[in-house]
Parts: sequence; structure tokens; C-alpha cells
Amino acid sequence: MKKALAIGLLMILGGCASQPQPCDEPGGDCRSERLLYQNDLLQAKILIAIGDEDGYELADALLERSAELDERGETEFYQALLLIRQGPQPTEVLQRLEAARAKGHPHAVALLYKIYSEPYLIDQADPAKAERYREEYAELDVAQSGYPSFEKAVDLVSELVEPPPPLAERIMPCPNQCF
Repeated sequence: MKKALAIGLLMILGGCASQPQPCDEPGGDCRSERLLYQNDLLQAKILIAIGDEDGYELADALLERSAELDERGETEFYQALLLIRQGPQPTEVLQRLEAARAKGHPHAVALLYKIYSEPYLIDQADPAKAERYREEYAELDVAQSGYPSFEKAVDLVSELVEPPPPLAERIMPCPNQCF
């Protein structure tokens, strides 16, 4: 169930932030590059979401390869999630999230809000900074269209940063009670 939820969340995120950019050359290398970019990003998202540490190196390589075509901050956002999964590295996480925010990635803004409002990954909350991120989110195109709402975006990033259940639970969630 959790695995399906994680994959569903990734699809929602992908739909919000992955809008194909028009190519100057129809049918040329541009389309192939865009498809490879989307494939790399999707594979990296799945590897990060399932939380299998053996896949983190591949996820990092896929994100690095897709970074060149990323205009919306997705690679930086998922690099930040990967760093969180590997163990809190607040300075690097914040740098990646700020880079994604600068490109207008809505979930990066929501996660920055979470970090400064709770606090999460940092020692002390900064309500003024958190409020600035909330206000910034309201200015984004996705927020003005109403999807996802700020509250949904914060809920979504909260789910993404939670550690996934142990692998054994994902493979067989109810070992003796199911029968």
C-alpha cells in the first residue's frame, strides 16, 4: 500500500512539475533527449521513493544526467530528497532546495516552508522565513491555478521526506495475519 502511495505521489509530482518544453527541431534529437530526461527523472523518483539504499547511487547518477535539461528545478528537488534519505545534510539540502525554488519548483517552496515552520532538519524554527515561503508559493502559477493547494503541497512533501517502511513490510505487509 505504501509503495503504491509513493508511486502515486511521484506521478502527481511529475504531472505538476514536468511539462515538456517545445523543441525547435520537430522529430529531431530534441524529442529523444526530452524522453531520456523524463525517463531518467522518473526512474530516479521511484528509486528515491522506495527507499532502497542500493538504488541511491543510480538515482544520483540519473539526476546528474537529467540536470542539463531541467528548467523547473526538479533535479535539485529530488537531489535534496535523496540527501535527506541518505542522512540529514541540512546545508546541502537547503542549497538544492533554494536552487529548485529559484527555478519555480512548487514542492521545493513547500518543503522550505516545512523546514522553517516545524523546524525540520534545522535546530530552530524561523516563522518569518516560513511565512515568506508560504507567500512565495501563493505567487506560483500552480498555486494560482489552485492545484496543488499549499496545504496539499506541504502534506505531499511531508510524505516524501518520511522514511519508507522497511523492505520486508513492503514485500509482505501482513506476514501471518493475511490468511
